[in-house]
Amino acid sequence: MSVNYKMILQYDGSRFYGWEHQPGQEMTIQGKLESVLSLMVGEPVEVIGAGRTDAGVHARGMVANARFTTDKTVEEIRDYMNQYLPDDICVRDVRIAAEGFHSRYKAQGKTYQYTCYVGETKPVFDRKYVYVLEDVPNVAAMRKAAEYLMGTHDFASFCGNPRMKKSTVRMVDRIDIELNGDYLRLTYHGSGFLQYMVRILTGTLLEVGFGQRDPESIPELIEAKNRSLAGPTAPAKGLCLLKVDY
Repeated sequence: MSVNYKMILQYDGSRFYGWEHQPGQEMTIQGKLESVLSLMVGEPVEVIGAGRTDAGVHARGMVANARFTTDKTVEEIRDYMNQYLPDDICVRDVRIAAEGFHSRYKAQGKTYQYTCYVGETKPVFDRKYVYVLEDVPNVAAMRKAAEYLMGTHDFASFCGNPRMKKSTVRMVDRIDIELNGDYLRLTYHGSGFLQYMVRILTGTLLEVGFGQRDPESIPELIEAKNRSLAGPTAPAKGLCLLKVDY
């Protein structure tokens, strides 16, 4: 009898084409997980993720679930997967979940963090995980703009999918912007995020920080529901999924 297993994962997304498996493309997180689990149990296994991180995006706390039959303990499943997965994917924890647990549909919230580097020299060891800025932005202005973004809004202006047919209304209840030494970190928590939404929010807030738009322009931007009016999509490498709430 198959059992529903919940997995907590971390991965360096630098060389992957995102989470979701794609026809003819082996380098996806989902594809690698399904390949290893299918090998372990001797039949195809579908892995469901809490979200679909884009190409180049990282995760420290992605949650996934899969149903399969095995006589291995949860520790043996974890160790088997870590043995055969590439070194840039790690299964931190495996446990038996409730029959009705679904990593995507049951998720109540997510925390993402975007990291920028503002130091005077090159970040050699962090270069794959930060967006290098040429100057230090005005953090106070960015925080003021972020206040307008928090709450329940139609975030169509911050959606990277022009063919989005579902609702673009989301709730963002926290945006923390902290400058600590050479690192500027923007941490977002909300009920869910649209495609590229965190990266577009970041690009827009950085425009505010560099004086390219006023904080007070944000409500009008939200109301416009027009992606072309928002800021650029910040590079994928600075983004990391930290946690999924249930």
